[in-house]
Parts: sequence; structure tokens; C-alpha cells
Amino acid sequence: MLGKTEGIILRTVDYGEGNKILTVLTKEMGKVGMMARGARKLKSRLSAVSQPFILAHFVFQIGSGMGSISQAEIINAFPKIRQDLYRTAYTAYLLELTDRFTEERRRSLILYELLLDLLNQMEHGKDPEILARIFELKILAMNGYKPYIEGCSTCHTGVSPWFFSIREGGLLCSNCRSKDPHAIVLGESVPRLLQLFLHVNVSQVGNIKVKEITKRQLERVLHLFMDEYSGIRLKSRNFLQQLTQMQEIIPRKEMDHGDEPRSSSEE
Repeated sequence: MLGKTEGIILRTVDYGEGNKILTVLTKEMGKVGMMARGARKLKSRLSAVSQPFILAHFVFQIGSGMGSISQAEIINAFPKIRQDLYRTAYTAYLLELTDRFTEERRRSLILYELLLDLLNQMEHGKDPEILARIFELKILAMNGYKPYIEGCSTCHTGVSPWFFSIREGGLLCSNCRSKDPHAIVLGESVPRLLQLFLHVNVSQVGNIKVKEITKRQLERVLHLFMDEYSGIRLKSRNFLQQLTQMQEIIPRKEMDHGDEPRSSSEE
């Protein structure tokens, strides 16, 4: 049977002599595997389209197993992301998160549109770290791992200062901090940002300016939470950590000369 779909390529693997297997998050069918025959050959009509984070229309043969691509047409190759190592690395991380949290052929239009919105925002120069934190929270919630961030996870009300407890699964107020002596002390803006990231419409994200120390706290609590509750380990995260360390030593030129954020104050 012949199928047609729009999809985002999450991952590619070389197969045999000149072929590629594509893992594609499709709009209509969820995550599916597709064989791109001859895609590794320079003159192949499928060569250009068989790359990660390509958005394309696919025509393919559908069977009980892997599909075989007959035709493919690129909708968006996200060229500005590809020109920037930092954005490319964060995009690879988003794609790996999607791949690892998604089951085969389980359609989710919400996830598809979320990932597409994130790629568009990344292409338009929005902060990759902020986009990554938004996606982490949202995909955790979609898979039943949402941290409790609406208040204190113990008394459900509470007052500041706030702490984040991996053991208790979310925020702790100062009155309940004794529940977990290892709870992480949070900056004043972190609980508010966590709530914002969980509920914000990605397509409406503006230029959010966040202090570096706040970014590191957000990254730390979400990664510790994800490691504890999902059990998923991501290869792309190690590379991102190396890039972050390099950035602290040598600031990126794009950050020095890019567009100024709309907000004049930092969180």
C-alpha cells in the first residue's frame, strides 16, 4: 500500500551498500522507520532529504514492517541551525529526546507540532537552552513524569525560599525542606520559570533572557529528575555539556553580536 505523510527525520543509520534507514516522526502515523535506498550515493534523488532534522513530504510503501521511500520532497532543511554548531548540537539533543521517549507508530499530533515549533524557534534564533528546558518539561509531562511544580510537593502550599527535591518529585517549601536534606536550593525565579516552561505555547515564545546561574540550576534539576524517573541516558547530552563548558571560557560570537532580547531584565 502506498502512503503519504509529512515528517521530521529524527535519526539516520547507514545500511548495506549505499542505503539509509530513517527514523521519522510523522504527522499522521507517529514514529516510523523508512528505508531510503541508494541515499548514500551522491547522485541519489534521496541523498539531500535523508539527513537529521529535515522536514519533508514522504511517499512510501507501507507494509507490516519498515516502509520503503518512493519519493521525498524537502519542506524545510533549517539552514540557519545547520550553520551553527551550538544550535545543531541542541537540535540533535531534542531529536534524541523525541526518539527515546516515543514508541513506534504511536501517533501524537501534540508532540509532532511541539517538535516542529521548537525547530522553527531554533531556526529563528531563540535561545537553544531555554527551548531545551521547555521541551524537557513538556515531554516528561507527556510521558507521565511531570515534576510537582505548582507549589510544595508535600504540603501543596508553602512559602519561599524554595528547594527542589528529586526524592519528593518536585518543589519543597522552606517549612518542608526537612523532608529531604539533599534538596537543591533554588534561585527566586526558578519555580516561576519551571511553571512558565511547562505551560507556555512554544510558537509564542519571545526572547527570554535568563541569568547564567539560573540556566545552570534549571539544567541541573531537570536532568537529575529525568535521570531518576525516566532512566533514559542520552549520548547528545555529553556533547552539550562540553559545549557549555567551552562557552564559559570562550563566549560565542553569535551571542556577542546577535539580536538583543526584548526584555531588559534578567530572570
